[in-house]
Amino acid sequence: MVTRRDFLVGSLATLGAASAGSLIDPRSLLAASRMAAPAPRKILILGGTGFVGPHQVRRAVARGHQVTIFNRGRSAPGMFGKDVEELAGDRETNLDALKGRTWDAVIDESASLSSAPVWVNKSATMLRDSTEQYLFISTRSVYADLSRVPMSKDAPVLTRENSPIPDGRPLPYGHAKAYAEKEAHAIMPRRVTVVRPGLIIGPGDDTDRFTYWPVRIARGGEVLMPGDGTDHVQIIDVRDLVAFCITLVENRTFGVFNAVGPQLGQPFRTFAERIQSGVGATNVSYTWVDAEFLRTNGANPYGRELPVFQVMQGRTAGFARFDLTPEIAAGLTFTSTEDSARDTLAWFRTLPAERQAGIKTGFSPEREKALLDLWKARSK
Repeated sequence: MVTRRDFLVGSLATLGAASAGSLIDPRSLLAASRMAAPAPRKILILGGTGFVGPHQVRRAVARGHQVTIFNRGRSAPGMFGKDVEELAGDRETNLDALKGRTWDAVIDESASLSSAPVWVNKSATMLRDSTEQYLFISTRSVYADLSRVPMSKDAPVLTRENSPIPDGRPLPYGHAKAYAEKEAHAIMPRRVTVVRPGLIIGPGDDTDRFTYWPVRIARGGEVLMPGDGTDHVQIIDVRDLVAFCITLVENRTFGVFNAVGPQLGQPFRTFAERIQSGVGATNVSYTWVDAEFLRTNGANPYGRELPVFQVMQGRTAGFARFDLTPEIAAGLTFTSTEDSARDTLAWFRTLPAERQAGIKTGFSPEREKALLDLWKARSK
């Protein structure tokens, strides 16, 4: 068995490999040597590039598995060196490279939106007789009802019936992932593992949705905070997500699992305090601004200016209140918010100055000050 200490050491293994072109952190070799060696498995990863992919590949390699990746071969071919076999093709039109091959497990990182059900149908059909396990990375966005507290995998998922789609429009993200799950289960009954992550954060995340908060808090001064601090947050560090996926493959665990953390979420006030501790910010203060006031002034929860934050009321009362008891029993663990914030900020500061200046989410300094001034004037 792998001890918690061993896992925490091993979770550092991919920190230095956060970007697509980076090298493996030397600590990963030490971490891997300290961990109980699993039975080596042949794993096919559909994808393997982007944000999650490199973390997934390197985690599998560090655990001693034989890894093959399948993608179009356009994103940094050869990035993993001789340790990883690369097959080129297209999920939509050309799966020929997969013919006549067998793997113990397949990890499908389908990132396409409306095409996800088609992609899963084609790949699962092709690989039906070639693998024992098909692990599909889905999303928390498949749930049709997020009002339950606590939430669990048993909540209903989106369908055209419970959430109609206007004629002629492509499948939205949540619908597409929900129908992709159905395709996998239909083609490979009892051999499918579905993992539903929430917002995936950590080194290498190019969306800046979590990154904004460590960057902003580290800058210091008066920080506009949404709500009153009691609304909960549940997210997932990319290193925890890939470790969970590989654990499910190693243990041949089937079924549906959520991938967010921590258990039942944490209040936004605690989330902010832990980020502050992680980045070492001292000259910082928080002004909590009513969420409805922000919405009225164009800053919507879970939107571009308010990433991560969601109101725990009504239709979204359970958005960040998932009971993860089955997932923890299956091997899901959580990197601390402090560590995620510190590591993400350290990675972000390695980016070019113009990229750092153009952070993609959150308030600009001018917008933040204007909203704070409006809020204080209203309060008076």
